[in-house]
Amino acid sequence: MPKPIKWTLIVFTGLVIAILVAVILAPMLINFEKYKPEIEAKASQAIGRPVVLGGRITPSVFPWIGLALSDARIENPTGFSEKVFVDIGHFEVRIKLLPMLVGNLEVKRFVVKSPHIVLETTKSGKSNLEGLGGASQGSETTLPKSSPKKEDQENIGGLPVKSLYAEEFAITDGRLLILDHKAGTRHEIKDMSLVLNDLSMDRPIGLDLKAVADGRAIELKGTAGPIGPEIGKAPIQLDLVAALLDEINVRIKGDVDKILETPQFQLGIQVEPFSVRDVLAKLDAALPFAPADEKVLNHIAVSMRLAGQPERVSISDGKLTLDDSNMTFEAKGHSWDKPDLQLSADLDHIDLDRYLPPAANKDAPQGTGSASPEKKSSETDYAPLRKLVLDARMKAGRLKAKNLNMENIVLKATARNGIIRIEPMGMDLYKGHLTVKSTVNVQADKPVSKIDLALNNVLSAPLIKDLLDKEMIEGAMTAALDLGFSGDSAGTIRKTLNGKGKLQFADGAIVGIDLADMVRNVQSAFGLAEKPTEKPRTDFSELDVPFSATDGVVKLETAKLVSPLLRITADGTADLTQEKLNIRVDPKFVATLKGQGDTEERAGVMVPVVVGGTFEKPKFKPDLKSILNQQLDKEALKKALPPEEDVKKELEQTAKDLFKGLTTKERKKD
Repeated sequence: MPKPIKWTLIVFTGLVIAILVAVILAPMLINFEKYKPEIEAKASQAIGRPVVLGGRITPSVFPWIGLALSDARIENPTGFSEKVFVDIGHFEVRIKLLPMLVGNLEVKRFVVKSPHIVLETTKSGKSNLEGLGGASQGSETTLPKSSPKKEDQENIGGLPVKSLYAEEFAITDGRLLILDHKAGTRHEIKDMSLVLNDLSMDRPIGLDLKAVADGRAIELKGTAGPIGPEIGKAPIQLDLVAALLDEINVRIKGDVDKILETPQFQLGIQVEPFSVRDVLAKLDAALPFAPADEKVLNHIAVSMRLAGQPERVSISDGKLTLDDSNMTFEAKGHSWDKPDLQLSADLDHIDLDRYLPPAANKDAPQGTGSASPEKKSSETDYAPLRKLVLDARMKAGRLKAKNLNMENIVLKATARNGIIRIEPMGMDLYKGHLTVKSTVNVQADKPVSKIDLALNNVLSAPLIKDLLDKEMIEGAMTAALDLGFSGDSAGTIRKTLNGKGKLQFADGAIVGIDLADMVRNVQSAFGLAEKPTEKPRTDFSELDVPFSATDGVVKLETAKLVSPLLRITADGTADLTQEKLNIRVDPKFVATLKGQGDTEERAGVMVPVVVGGTFEKPKFKPDLKSILNQQLDKEALKKALPPEEDVKKELEQTAKDLFKGLTTKERKKD
């Protein structure tokens, strides 16, 4: 070998050995404690917070370049109750030196022990995150106006390494304390641990996260990745299982793409069956209300496909199981500052009465009988509804609510510019059909509502029995209501009710009262005669009740009842605001004095009735002057009429028995 080359190799080898010796010995010989104050000062300047390095700094260079330190903390500025912002018990990182020279990153250890972080907001609203990074307020960074070069664009999001592998990556005993003195809240996440297994670019990364949030255990396990050599260039696969309170298990499987730009995701989410009651028991909390059925809310499961990006999300293949009810659903939404939503749901059946509180005790004291002043409530903010854009559709096979049975329910709803429309809602109801169209306008501070309702051949007897638990009227009911009102409280709605409507009953009967007998015999009419063995009833072929409403006063437009022997008309008003009645009922015989189905003629007296008082305590009295004007035998009239005081006593009891149930139910609805 020529001497020049030989001496060159000797010199080069000597330099390499000298450098390696220096690299190995330097951390041992250099006193880093001497430079700690300068390191703290530079770090404090860069972060914008006081930095304190309480423990020793232990560097290493070969074969692992690394750093270990302990008892490092970043302090809060003055004015905060907590002195420390970030406190790290121990930090250690070791990276293999030689592979870095060829672009491979091999991490021996990345360990953080006992990292404690405090996020605090003062009563004035100042956060300890403000000013972090050392940038002065109002400072601006001038960015170059020229576009980045093509090669720079291609490297955005990429890692400056060819491969990555970490043998150990762990964060243990973490703690996050969130204090908001302005809102008066405190939340703590402690015992946090995060362990990543098989951390590399070309294989899925194992993830194991555990924590206790406000005393409640949470856990997240699964895999994510591979991430690829350039983050964001390829979708990242996710297969995770989250466990909450050891009761709720959520499986998330899918992928997330373009995480460094606008993230796009396609995820399958499955919530395994759980019990709401058991979850609340773990939280030492109770249900906000007591359902009538103690067996409900014990089996809930959800599954769906979630796709989109932060500004646009769609849900498909949605399935919800609630105890023994099942629903499928789909949804789309975007523009969250002005939500644009499309919803669709199909429910097989549900009994809502099982989930509602049990009915109040019938023996409990009711109202006082007069309209009570309404309690003042805070104003409702309708601004979110003015922004809402909605297209919704819902179908249900069977639904029960307030003991009312409904079938084949179809509901369509839309919202645009503060106007919410239901057009229409239809359902089968007791062998008939109900159709409802309504509009709610919330463009102003007070909502303005309009409702059109149509009933067609609904059997009234089972409907009233189920709804009110009363036997009041029978027959096929047809109705048409066109009503409008404003406001959002019961009192305001009553005061502003306007419109008209008509109720019709065909081939039925009024149950609990025999009008034919009442108009023939005054004693029978008001309960002074011997009680009949069978429940009294008034059969009719037709009952029409047309009405109009003006500012909460409902006026009967000559309601009439037609039966083989009777023609009864009624006129008057019902003031919904004052809850007062002023109605006159005029019965008239036709043809012959025979009761329906009776062949024996009966003599008697016609008795017009005036209905007054309140909804809670209606008062009935015969129009004695009208009776006396009738062309009847005075002796027969004297025998027929009972003493006036007896009539008044029995009138109150009869009225209470006939109308108490209905009026009480109506008040409860308010």
